[in-house]
Amino acid sequence: MSYQVIARKWRPQTFEEVTGQEPITRTLKNAIEHERLHHAYLFSGARGVGKTTTARLLAKALNCHKSEKPTATPCSMNDPTACASCSEIAEGRSIDVMEIDAASNTGVDNVRDAIIGNVAIAPARDRYKVFIIDEVHMLSGAAFNALLKTLEEPPPRVVFIMATTEIHKVPDTILSRCQQFEFRTIATAKIAEALRRIAREEKIDVDEDALREIARAGEGSMRDAQSAFDQVISFSGKKIKAEDVETALGLAGTEVLARVVLAIAEQRAAEALAVVDDLVMRGQDLRNFCRDLLAHLRDLLVAKVAGDATGLLDSSATEESEDCCASSLPTGNWSGEIDGDAQSRAAQSDSRTARCAGRIYAYGQSACGGRRQSSACCGCWRRFAT
Repeated sequence: MSYQVIARKWRPQTFEEVTGQEPITRTLKNAIEHERLHHAYLFSGARGVGKTTTARLLAKALNCHKSEKPTATPCSMNDPTACASCSEIAEGRSIDVMEIDAASNTGVDNVRDAIIGNVAIAPARDRYKVFIIDEVHMLSGAAFNALLKTLEEPPPRVVFIMATTEIHKVPDTILSRCQQFEFRTIATAKIAEALRRIAREEKIDVDEDALREIARAGEGSMRDAQSAFDQVISFSGKKIKAEDVETALGLAGTEVLARVVLAIAEQRAAEALAVVDDLVMRGQDLRNFCRDLLAHLRDLLVAKVAGDATGLLDSSATEESEDCCASSLPTGNWSGEIDGDAQSRAAQSDSRTARCAGRIYAYGQSACGGRRQSSACCGCWRRFAT
């Protein structure tokens, strides 16, 4: 068998295997069991959180041949006795489940040919004909208009499942005709637990710190975390340590982050900027550094305000950092940076690099009582702020 990437090999095969979307999977399972099926669903949310996977699972649940009616427990691909319908849907080759990439088929003619021209034809073998439209927000205005009437009153035994990462681009006339489910980003701890299960099955020896770093690199996306895991395995082989993850993914280690935070807290701007300059010289992406630094600061602030509250800390802040910063790290100064990062996480804007640099520089000015920094320090600031 040819090699499959982890994200495809370990794609969830049942609703129970979907990570971090329990309210959605529970709602869908109850709807199936109580026979309260809608004819149109819209799944929205960030990339890699399970929208297309859940759409395929719903299609399997509607058409599983092992049950005389839709079932909340369709066949798993791990089951050697899986029915033909579930196997073909999982492999993307079912004749009655059509997956359409709206990003590549944006025009009205594409919608008429792929959907409107086929929607009146009864299912060839299964109970339902299912249309899965991925990235539906990419359809043109004319294509949406052509879809309206069919979406409002589809023929019997037809179900539409649409997925989008940008729900604000979907017209209200489409939204009002669908049941909407918003997929949440997945907690770092849940991603780490899923990666731990994969590592166990793949017989890979990976440190807990390494798992946590890979999970954090996914930024709430299971697929991104699994892709990063694949990359680290290619780099390190069957034994993975935290240092391997940092090298393979270009991440700043916890010790580096702690040095920067300690320098900021003690208003030693030159030292903080020297660390960042070293990262630049080694080719590190400063956007990743800013992301990791903000996450580290967030954990320190949580520790400062709430103590060791279970479930609030995403990463392990070192005791040395906590002890030093507990009283000296000003909470308010970084709140805007963290809020801004949360709002623009998808954009990955370079301006966050400049904001981080500006904050470090501002601390340096404060430490010097408003006096000018040394020429070396200012040169370092110009290097990574521009």
